Parts: sequence; structure tokens; C-alpha cells
Amino acid sequence: MDSELLEFTTGGRLTTDITAAAADFCRGRGDGLLQVFVPHATAGVAIFETGSRSEEDLELILESVLPRGASYLHRHGSPGHGRDHVLPALVAPSITVPVLDGRMQLGTWQSVVLVDPNADNPRRQVRLSFLAG
Repeated sequence: MDSELLEFTTGGRLTTDITAAAADFCRGRGDGLLQVFVPHATAGVAIFETGSRSEEDLELILESVLPRGASYLHRHGSPGHGRDHVLPALVAPSITVPVLDGRMQLGTWQSVVLVDPNADNPRRQVRLSFLAG
């Protein structure tokens, strides 16, 4: 298995499209599976449509399900940071994408997206691993 750890700056944005980095990692590797893993307690990764205001919809849904202003038992960092620690139960910390001939088999509107509500830590790592078929 080949693996690489990448760093991204989310800069307080909820979503960061990492599709291009994932595609570059897969290029030339043939057939297999791409595993995308976020080794953080307050972030997740999703296959998601970007650029159609879906990012805003995700933010609205997360705010309704996990309101930043709620009283969380986990209380360190900025106000509402407890919600950030609950996020990975809803947005998983890993996904698997099939790869054929070095190309991710995403649908027309699908992107690989890092989801990070934690403005206290704008630097995030993502581990990409390729398991050859």
C-alpha cells in the first residue's frame, strides 16, 4: 500500500475541496482503492457536490443539528467547539473511492471534500492511501 500525508489550510472555511490532490495521488497507479482519512477529532471527509451552494446547505444543516450556541459538555477552545468534536459522528473521518486506470471513479458532480468546522485549528492533515487491485 502506498500512502502520503498532505496538509491543507482550511482558514475557517467549513469545506475544502481536495479532489485535485486526490486525483494527482491516484494518477498512474492503475486499478485499486483510494482511502482518504482525516486524523483529527474535529474534522471529516465526504463525497459531496461543490459549487452549487451545497456547501452553504451543509453549513445550515450542521447548525440546525449541531448548533454552535448549544451547551456542550466538551468545553475547551472557542465557544461551541464541543460541536466540532461531535461532527465526525455525522461526517465520517474516512472514505473509500474506487480507482480504475489511475482515475477516481467519482460521479459527474462529486468531489472529495474536507469538512472542518474547527476554526481554532486551520491546518489539517489528510492521509491518502492507495491499495492496488
